[in-house]
Amino acid sequence: MLKTRKVAGRGDAISSHYAFGQLEDDTIIKHRLLTRTTTTRGEPPLKKLQKKFTSFALEVEKDADNSNDCERLAKAFLQELTTFELPLLKSKAVIDANLREKENFNELKAEINRQIIQAEDDIEDLKKQLEESKVERKHKEECETIRKLIALQPPRSDTQKVLTDLEKEIALLEAENISGSRTLELRKKQFALLLHVVEELQTTIEEEPRSLMEEMRNSVEDHKNGVEDASCGPDAMAVD
Repeated sequence: MLKTRKVAGRGDAISSHYAFGQLEDDTIIKHRLLTRTTTTRGEPPLKKLQKKFTSFALEVEKDADNSNDCERLAKAFLQELTTFELPLLKSKAVIDANLREKENFNELKAEINRQIIQAEDDIEDLKKQLEESKVERKHKEECETIRKLIALQPPRSDTQKVLTDLEKEIALLEAENISGSRTLELRKKQFALLLHVVEELQTTIEEEPRSLMEEMRNSVEDHKNGVEDASCGPDAMAVD
């Protein structure tokens, strides 16, 4: 009968051939462990030991003088018992060794688990250190870039000289601005005065034609009156 077993932790399927079913196989293994037999052939040691003890007990219960037989059967029983005991002692030694191995394995497993946890903690710390290193490297690169930009700039003395020249130029421009403002104010006043003079001149120009006409009219009237007076004088002298 073909069966398939899975190894824990790997998950890989391993094919194994069984001569019996799973339940029958477990029963046979349990029976062999109890009877100390490793094969299905021959008589089980426990049954042989039982037969030796039964033979010895039956011989002891006899009333006949059989001390030699009893001694022989007792030796045979003890020999069989020793033979039966040796595998038990061996099994006990194997069990003790397995228990120690299991304990060592558990300790090793605990140590491995502790090392795994420590390794995980170390990995987390290294990740944090890596992030911090990245940030620090980025800051260094930025500082290096700024340093290069600063190195490209002119010396402080030149910058201070340029700044002083600019301050002087600003002061000169401010003085020119003040002077220009004063000149502009003066020009405003002069322009206002000029406008006033132009207005007065325009008023005078507009009034002069009227005055001229009045004078011409008065002159004409005076001339007319003079002519009339002259004509009237000789006539009056003639009449007289």
